[in-house]
Amino acid sequence: MTIKDNEHIDLATPTGPMRTHLFRPTAPGRYPGILLYSEIFQVTGPIRRTAALLAGHGFIVAVPEIYHEFEPAGTVLAYDQAGAERGNALKTAKELSAYDADARAVLAFLRGHAQCTGKLGAIGICIGGHLAFRAAMNPEVSATVCFYATDLHKRGLGKGMNDDSLARAGEIKGELMMLWGRQDPHVPAEGRAQNYATLASTGTPFTWHEFNGAHAFMRDEGYRYDPELALQCYQLALGLFRRKLGEGDLSAVATGSGETKH
Repeated sequence: MTIKDNEHIDLATPTGPMRTHLFRPTAPGRYPGILLYSEIFQVTGPIRRTAALLAGHGFIVAVPEIYHEFEPAGTVLAYDQAGAERGNALKTAKELSAYDADARAVLAFLRGHAQCTGKLGAIGICIGGHLAFRAAMNPEVSATVCFYATDLHKRGLGKGMNDDSLARAGEIKGELMMLWGRQDPHVPAEGRAQNYATLASTGTPFTWHEFNGAHAFMRDEGYRYDPELALQCYQLALGLFRRKLGEGDLSAVATGSGETKH
């Protein structure tokens, strides 16, 4: 389905306006909403393409700029050493409460959007996987996908580097999908084992997937990209979102020209 991918809105948060990029189907009707969290580099080309893919499968996707307190609206950090250093520095300069307030702002925006069914999910990559995990603690989030959620086992998110994400796993009531690369040095085997044990002990509803992939194997730029794994993972994510969030509220109908209209 065709989409609109050039819209944004500046959402109010306790720490200032947050530029949030919107990707949505052009067809009439209402669709489930998805909060998509980026890597530390903010809304890069690969993240925009992920958002477009999700929107093209019938979801309204909102992508916030996670460092809006520190960088001008529209800032994209480069996939280089300087960009990585800046993104990692900001990751622990921001208050944990500010990350949570941002999530609530985006979820409220999606829930109130005229084109949204009110069914909500979250998805994130790298730091975004960790942020999606925290977003899943909001009761309105019915399904969450976390790609190699960094710092979850180390409690390293936010100012002070002492987050409570794993400790609060029992608050997650929607279904959780965790995906990892076995060759990812940021989340080694012992870290993955700790994350799994915590989720299993809290009774959190989750599925677990490990692949022979490096960190950032989903990113379609750079030598670590694995397109076959990425395709498998997108199919898993879309399957969860369709099962838990449903689809648009209008059925496809055939037009007179033989073209299918949604």
